[in-house]
Amino acid sequence: MHITDLNRQCLVHLFSFLDKDRRKQFSETYRDLREVFLDPALWTLLNFHSPSELKRDNFVLGSALRYLCVCWHSSRMKVCNIEDWVKNTFQKDFCSKHESTVSDFLLKVSQPAVSDPVWMWSRHRPGRPRMRNLCLENFVRLTDCTLQALVSHGRSLQAVQVDFCRNVTQDGLRLVRERRPSLELTAERSGGMTPDSKQAQKLQLGGTLQKLLQYS
Repeated sequence: MHITDLNRQCLVHLFSFLDKDRRKQFSETYRDLREVFLDPALWTLLNFHSPSELKRDNFVLGSALRYLCVCWHSSRMKVCNIEDWVKNTFQKDFCSKHESTVSDFLLKVSQPAVSDPVWMWSRHRPGRPRMRNLCLENFVRLTDCTLQALVSHGRSLQAVQVDFCRNVTQDGLRLVRERRPSLELTAERSGGMTPDSKQAQKLQLGGTLQKLLQYS
């Protein structure tokens, strides 16, 4: 029996044992396997360990996505886990490119072309993933305001991990835990770092909005 003689259910099950790269390579051996590769049922979990992985075509984004992790801990990327004022010009440029890569990817997940992918992505619409677990590291565009929107509108979320997000404050994290006590929220170093100067106004506005929400 040839592998393409297997039914669709068997092929999807076979693909499920492969990582992103091997699924891609396997799908290129036969035309019929490409359709299996594109099956949304295969792509409920996505882990990314380097910026370059976000740019590859070895994965599928679809409504079946339940777990998303965008984190890497290589020595080269650790420079992005410190405050902006500590970095030199080269390091700031490098981290800016890293930020753009992650933001562009999240825009693909959220689908509509908007300025704040986290805010819009948190609002469920037909065809958009009903995320249960979200893990982001060093996402500088994540502020108290967008974090609040994420957990307020992302009703399907069960766990959120936001590490080294320096524009999130302790007050913002506390408010999330108070309003969504059932949500598993972890934040390594977030809330204890110096916010970027360009984010100071946003954080102040976010704090005001949170107080209004708290007493509304």
